[in-house]
Amino acid sequence: MNRTERLHSLTESLRRAGTRGRTAQQLADEFEVTVRTIKRDLAAVGAGGLPVWGRTGPGGGYGLTEMSSLPPVNLTAAQALALTAAVSATAQAPFSGSARAAIRKVLDVLDPAARRRAAELSSRVWVDVAPAAPRRVMSALEQATVDQVTVNIVYLDAKGRRTRREVEPMIFALTGGRWLLIGWCRLRDDVRWFDLTRIQSATATRRPCTGHSIDEIGTPPEFARPIGV
Repeated sequence: MNRTERLHSLTESLRRAGTRGRTAQQLADEFEVTVRTIKRDLAAVGAGGLPVWGRTGPGGGYGLTEMSSLPPVNLTAAQALALTAAVSATAQAPFSGSARAAIRKVLDVLDPAARRRAAELSSRVWVDVAPAAPRRVMSALEQATVDQVTVNIVYLDAKGRRTRREVEPMIFALTGGRWLLIGWCRLRDDVRWFDLTRIQSATATRRPCTGHSIDEIGTPPEFARPIGV
């Protein structure tokens, strides 16, 4: 998730923690960033007008002095379960971290009886999906797509060849059961389709995309064709 989304999710995490609060290390682990980054984010949340408190020493941590929440959400247990199952089944999808944060917000303000019933029903829905791309990779790809800046990637193609690319992200696509990043590859000077699970590292740059149109993408490559060559 990008920084704006992380700040929002950080606020929700502190709200859920209530008077117990969360330590900087717990928050860093949750969002897969450094403690230093979390402390900068907490300062930004406070500067934005939310009353963040901090305690030092044993039992210390961070929290919100005043609690705010969504208005009550009128969903049935089945509807809540459907949302949770849908998000769980798309763990490989772009912005899945933001989707999970949104589901937690909904469940937090659900009618208690419906929330308990949804929890009971959850044991009747099993989800087993293939491993997703690392969160650090997805976060960089998501940020670059939202901000429309290029992203530097290390990519391993279907033949085991590793290359470094600077890519202008255009869209994410699900085809053949795989999530792909489609973008303008500056190395190949053409549109390329990259399997997200083969992107070994990704770093968003500050260089803006040059405005390639989605119309340039064309049709998906054949399933057997190596992706991203």
